[in-house]
Amino acid sequence: MLNTLESLFKLARDRKNNPVEDSYTNKLLNDKSLSKEKVLEEVNELVKAVDENNNTIHEAADVFYHLIMYLEANDIKIEYVMEELNKRRK
Repeated sequence: MLNTLESLFKLARDRKNNPVEDSYTNKLLNDKSLSKEKVLEEVNELVKAVDENNNTIHEAADVFYHLIMYLEANDIKIEYVMEELNKRRK
């Protein structure tokens, strides 16, 4: 399970360093406004899907993907986010 998330972060970092032409991932990484827009859109779609009990897994996956790209586009390292979460454990 965590391997999948780690793979997405590796993909984002790899695409950032080695862009692929016409890559949606690269579009998100290079356009912070688009990346932000997509995170907000996907979170809203997930909330709606949960409310309607419909397509929740697909929408949750979209949220994870777009959030990862948003974090990387804005140089917010997941390692630091994980450290912060770890500090909050009681």
